[in-house]
Amino acid sequence: MKPSPNLLSPDNHALVLIDFEGQMGFATKSIPLSELRTNTAIIAGASKIFNVPTVVTTVAEQTFSGPVFPEVEVFYPQATSGYIDRTTMNTWEDEAAYKAIAGKGKKKLVMAGLWTGVCIVGPALSALEEGYTVYVITDACGDVSTEAHERAVQRMVHAGVIPMTSIQYLLELQRDWARQETYAAVTDLMKQYGGAYGIGIHYAHNMLQH
Repeated sequence: MKPSPNLLSPDNHALVLIDFEGQMGFATKSIPLSELRTNTAIIAGASKIFNVPTVVTTVAEQTFSGPVFPEVEVFYPQATSGYIDRTTMNTWEDEAAYKAIAGKGKKKLVMAGLWTGVCIVGPALSALEEGYTVYVITDACGDVSTEAHERAVQRMVHAGVIPMTSIQYLLELQRDWARQETYAAVTDLMKQYGGAYGIGIHYAHNMLQH
């Protein structure tokens, strides 16, 4: 009856959101930007619901890449979350970002961001080398081409990174629909951002009222 230790739970990992910024989004072609924004909202919302330790980091926010996606800002406002801005493409090589991530005290790290082949590959492989277990939410990442994204994911998986998707992340944290303390927040998040799955929840909740 014991769940696998390889599963994520709210208290066994930290989430790292990397460079979800306008300039990076403009050139992302491996996934429609609308879909990427939706998936970003799902993982940011999930981490907020379950109080997952989360680091938001940007690159050259003021001079090049611009503000974070609204879907990050709504759950992690800059004024209270303290985004870590970098010059390094590899988050792991930035002292402030590294200290923030390591300071969460979690040996499992979940990462998502732009672009897959640069800003995700760098910290993912670096964290693996330091003994972390690394998960990448692949449908909340994107790159300048499908080829670039797929080769980056393939490279990381070969190295030992564990791929997953945004809704999988949310449901792995919920795990049991009997957990009423988060049930309403999770289903509300899905109604807003969950596409076909979300409209199915909306339908079911309304039909059950009759």
